[in-house]
Amino acid sequence: MLNNIGLPGLLLIAVVVLVLFGRGKISSLMGEVGKGITSFKKGVAEGQEEIEKAASEEAKDVTPESDKDKA
Repeated sequence: MLNNIGLPGLLLIAVVVLVLFGRGKISSLMGEVGKGITSFKKGVAEGQEEIEKAASEEAKDVTPESDKDKA
């Protein structure tokens, strides 16, 4: 069904959306979408840091006891 939408169809949809919502509303909506994407990326990065920190805390020291004194 959506495979038949071409460039003219997309332009028609864009014009209808612009007429219905107005330029200011669409602009503020896109700003909110941008803020959401930014906060999502920040959350993913923080989650990755937490996972790496937990993995490093769980890492075990496998150095033999006799070799620990040499350092």
